[in-house]
Amino acid sequence: MKFLTNLLMIVVIAIAIFVLVVLPWPALVALVVLLALWMAFTRTGRQAWSVTNVGIATIPQRLGSSSVIIVGIAGVVGVLVALLAMAEGFRQTLAQTGDAETAIVMRGGATAELSSGIAREDATLVEQLPGILKDAAGKPIASPELVVVANIPKKASATDANVEIRGVGEQAFALRPNVKIVSGKKFGQGLRELIVGKGALAQFAGLDPGATINLGNQQWTITGVFESGDAHESELWGDVEVVSATYRRQGYQSVTVRLTSPDALDQFKAGIAADPRLKVDAKTTSDYYSAQSENLTRVIKVMGIIIGVIMGIGAVFGALNTMYAAVATRAREIATLRAIGFRGLPVVVSVLLETMLLALAGGVLGAFVAWLIFNNYTVSTLGQNFSQVVFAFKVSPALVWSGLKWALAIGFIGGLFPAMRAARLPVTTALREL
Repeated sequence: MKFLTNLLMIVVIAIAIFVLVVLPWPALVALVVLLALWMAFTRTGRQAWSVTNVGIATIPQRLGSSSVIIVGIAGVVGVLVALLAMAEGFRQTLAQTGDAETAIVMRGGATAELSSGIAREDATLVEQLPGILKDAAGKPIASPELVVVANIPKKASATDANVEIRGVGEQAFALRPNVKIVSGKKFGQGLRELIVGKGALAQFAGLDPGATINLGNQQWTITGVFESGDAHESELWGDVEVVSATYRRQGYQSVTVRLTSPDALDQFKAGIAADPRLKVDAKTTSDYYSAQSENLTRVIKVMGIIIGVIMGIGAVFGALNTMYAAVATRAREIATLRAIGFRGLPVVVSVLLETMLLALAGGVLGAFVAWLIFNNYTVSTLGQNFSQVVFAFKVSPALVWSGLKWALAIGFIGGLFPAMRAARLPVTTALREL
């Protein structure tokens, strides 16, 4: 019998975790409405509401022990939301970098620009393929590009970190109209000049307009600052031919083109397949940059969930201790209620509701602190090209909601066992406990 009871408890906990963590918010709202209707229109429900009111009214008398639940769950939710906000910020930054109307061409089988290579004659062939949009002068809007990594000291630590130097073609700004010069001017064609992304300027030292830096044993002048609202803000841009000559590169690493429409990708890829001289692959830049974020985003999310589970176990034990103490303190009160006709179910529901309300308060506190500290907090980390990608944490409503669902799940588990003890406690024993 005891084995079956324990098995039933495990099943109840598993179902509760699934309902609270996995189900979408409309389903949870529907459950709350059903609970409210049950408590309003049934005798057992009204009993549960009465017991719950008594329990909530005594919280100020148990403020110290109750705060254990609130603070513990606030810590779990705060850390979980912060880590997920880091993953979401990184993912959004890279996802915003591309779109469905531009395509990137790299060597067949290459997964990132640093591992790719395209000969100059192949780049010329790519620019003549069908499906590429042309400017007013009839030139294809395509930019052969080269990416190299240089070491520049960070402002915060003065230690060197990898920065991506992107050599771009003449059509780079027509290709990416979201790139705007916000200070200074563009680099000159054929000159050792660079423009710096706003994110890189904030993170790295010595990149102000007018400054000179040493790259590839050559002196380069920073002529301006640009913003793009995406991962390119982590880069420095210069003329692709000058970057290629400085770093002794014979060709390019990619060619990015603007398509006539999102539907033109198939036509463009068919043109590549029809030319046996081309051994390259093409995909939209949105697909390319989304793929770049997948691995790191997955690692951060898994790490966040693991840390959240570990901290959540601690919060569950804190809730268990608190609610066991609360049940022991109210043992005579609960026994009296049962003696005058209250059943066990209202007692179980009241203890669970009290615990979950405290957990919800902790979840709201943790989510608010995470939003206050981390939302739009700017950091940098290594991207797929082994260079620093500058991005901001994004504490979205969806992440806050996920944190609150975790808080409710922890509260349910922490309150279930004390609630069952309160419902099972013999009336005569409870009346003698105090």
